[in-house]
Amino acid sequence: MISPSVPFDLIIFDCDGVLVDSELLASEVLSEVLADHDIDIPPRECRERFTGSSLKRVKELVFKSSGIELPDNFEEIVREADRGVFEKRLSPVSGIEEILELLTLPVCVASSGSIEKITHSLTLTGMLGKFAPHLYSAEMVMRGKPAPDLFLHAAQQMGVAPDRCLVIEDSPVGIKGALAAGMTVFGFAGAAHAGPGYAEMLDLAGADMVFREMFALPNMVKFYQK
Repeated sequence: MISPSVPFDLIIFDCDGVLVDSELLASEVLSEVLADHDIDIPPRECRERFTGSSLKRVKELVFKSSGIELPDNFEEIVREADRGVFEKRLSPVSGIEEILELLTLPVCVASSGSIEKITHSLTLTGMLGKFAPHLYSAEMVMRGKPAPDLFLHAAQQMGVAPDRCLVIEDSPVGIKGALAAGMTVFGFAGAAHAGPGYAEMLDLAGADMVFREMFALPNMVKFYQK
């Protein structure tokens, strides 16, 4: 039974950059794929511009900024390239495996990635059993992050009111989506891609709290006051 003092009934985790340390890898892949289509965006800029966004939104943003229409199979190309790199180099975010053993609240995943990508990443890192079948993707809703649709869909599927949900996010896009859904959101700035100024960026995006060490999460959940 959940203690009445705990202000949440559900923790919604983003996947990339929160559960799996994938953002550096994904930005390298995306930069290479874009270069194949004559679009020069270095990996660091890819992270700054696209972290937290679905590939569909990336495609739209690239067209808006450059006028270049990426091919219909752009998402498929990126996903296949990600898959190969992840199988060789993907690792869990430091501390997440231990933290998942300590948390007593129900958990789920809400990610801009496809269900196939989420499942593959969590399988590679041994965490699929902690979340399946409660995996929710932007491909399940009309609008991905920063719209609230994905978070509201996850809450509905889990049977929890939005104001009783805590979201763990690593991107301003995700933070804005969680806030728009009426949820509490903690910004995580401890993955490999989170360099100097990253925590401050999440704070400016509106995160209710920002943390750098995953081991801090259980106490943050337990003692947080809305």
